[in-house]
Amino acid sequence: MEQLKGACIIGQSGGPTAVINASLYGAISAAFAAPEITRVLGAHHGIAGILADDLYDLNAEDRAELDLLPFTPSSALGSCRYKLKDPDKETAEFEKLLSIFKKYDVRYFFYIGGNDSMDTCEKVSRYMAKSGYPIRVMGIPKTIDNDLAGTDHCPGYGSAAKFIATSMMEVYKDCRVYDKRTITVVEVMGRNAGWLTAAASLASKFGEGPDLVYLPERAFVMSEFIDRALEIYERQGGVLIAASEGIRTADGKLVIEAEGENGDNFVDSFGHVQLGGVAALLSSRLSQRTDAKVRAIELSLLQRCASHCASKTDIDEAIMAGSAAVKAAVAGDSGKMAAFEVSRSGGYSCSVKFVPLTTSANAENCVPDAWITDGGLTDEFADYVMPLIQGEPERPLRHSLPRFTTLKRVKA
Repeated sequence: MEQLKGACIIGQSGGPTAVINASLYGAISAAFAAPEITRVLGAHHGIAGILADDLYDLNAEDRAELDLLPFTPSSALGSCRYKLKDPDKETAEFEKLLSIFKKYDVRYFFYIGGNDSMDTCEKVSRYMAKSGYPIRVMGIPKTIDNDLAGTDHCPGYGSAAKFIATSMMEVYKDCRVYDKRTITVVEVMGRNAGWLTAAASLASKFGEGPDLVYLPERAFVMSEFIDRALEIYERQGGVLIAASEGIRTADGKLVIEAEGENGDNFVDSFGHVQLGGVAALLSSRLSQRTDAKVRAIELSLLQRCASHCASKTDIDEAIMAGSAAVKAAVAGDSGKMAAFEVSRSGGYSCSVKFVPLTTSANAENCVPDAWITDGGLTDEFADYVMPLIQGEPERPLRHSLPRFTTLKRVKA
């Protein structure tokens, strides 16, 4: 493969995670070590930042601050939810991207994100190949939702799953403090895939957790839900429920839309409705049928920014994905996403393989139906997820509080 020499741009996109900056760190470190990469640039707010010629010179950053990236949540470069048009129909945005690439002699583009980000990456790769401009484009997976196709699991999911399971165990204890028991509904993120909500079942298997778990993969029937919750309450005096924000009725309509008032919810550029309110809705319906104290809890953004609960395995694998993508691009790969290939026989081991961007762009991987029971998850799910939440990283602290990175953000 012909050697390609020039600058690289690294961008982050979509919802942040506890370890998205670990992938950034892996990519930056590998880029610094590659003689073929002459300069490392960071896109401020993803693809939108490139279009605006808003780039950071990452070579100007203090290395000690960059070393803190694996332990810093959110997206250090800033993120976006910007949908590129179809390059086969409208080329103006891509012509602008090409002009920016030429301006900085960019020959490598790495994009860290989920389903929609891989769609962006695939479009950039396709247009640049058609234009004849020599550049290698690689996707680096990221999503707490764990719904990317083509990979065993996604960086960010293990840490979010660990936080959810831990939180459910803690909530379980709190719900049983008083002599009058309660019904508590905890809302967990997840639009179409229930991987995050499924993680709540770990609290029940390895400690004390929810009595009922509801995922988007199974049709939700309000009357059946109420009857089951009240039956458990009458039998044991308290109920803990985990419900995905994306639960749907049998006809595929979001419960929050079918049963609640959701008409003013924000819709992003990819057409995704901003979810939320399921716990409040379910709690309201239960309150109408019982005099028990009913409480709604929405974990919300804590699920994706709780770096204090990050797993070492998740951090290490996120770094590995970012580094592998850069090394593969330098070696000649393009138009692909770094994906995880796992062996669980005789112990857990994870390696990186590469799949076409078209495999993951806008495709979703849901919880297997065989792993879902009537109100919970099977042992197969636990066997799948337990290795992903293992390990406690040595987090840098200052005055017993986390020490996160502070970038200088020098403009390119």
